[in-house]
Amino acid sequence: MNSAELLADAFGRIQETVHGAVEGLTADELAARLDAEANSIAWLVWHLTRIQDDHVADLAGTEQVWIAQGWADRFQLPFSASATGYGHKGDDVAAVRVDSPELLLDYYDAVHAHTVAYVRGLSEADLDRVVDENWTPAVTQGVRLVSVVSDDLQHAGQAAFIGGVLRRR
Repeated sequence: MNSAELLADAFGRIQETVHGAVEGLTADELAARLDAEANSIAWLVWHLTRIQDDHVADLAGTEQVWIAQGWADRFQLPFSASATGYGHKGDDVAAVRVDSPELLLDYYDAVHAHTVAYVRGLSEADLDRVVDENWTPAVTQGVRLVSVVSDDLQHAGQAAFIGGVLRRR
C-alpha cells in the first residue's frame, strides 16, 4: 500500500463514520443540540465536509464542490458561500438545518468522491510539496491531508456520539 492508497482508505473510514452518524435521523434529530452552546449533528457534518471541500479544492487547484455543484444553493444557509463553519457561534450552529439526512450525505459523498479521486493520483513527491510556509516546519500537502483526516474523524465521532445520546433518550 502506498501513501495515496493509505489516504484514500482513511477518507473511506470517515465516510463510513459520517454515514453511520447521520442515516435514519430526522430533521429535528440532526438539528438537536445537547445544550445551548453545543454543536448539532447537522452542523458537525456540514462543517467537516466544508473543511474537507475547502482544503482539498485548494490543494487540487479546483473549485469547491460546494459551489461548483450548486450545494450552497441547495442548503440555503444564511452564510456566504465561502463559509466553512470556522469561528461559528451558537446562533450560526442553530442556523444549519436540513430537511433530511440525504442532503448532508449527498454533499458529503460528492466531496468524498472528489477527495478520493484527487488523493489516489498523488505521488510521494506530491505529498512532500510545501503548501503553507506560515508554520515551522512548513506544511506539506501530505501533512495538510492528514490534518483534514484528523479533523474530520474528530467531528464525525462527535456526531456519532450525539446520535447515540439521542437514540438512547
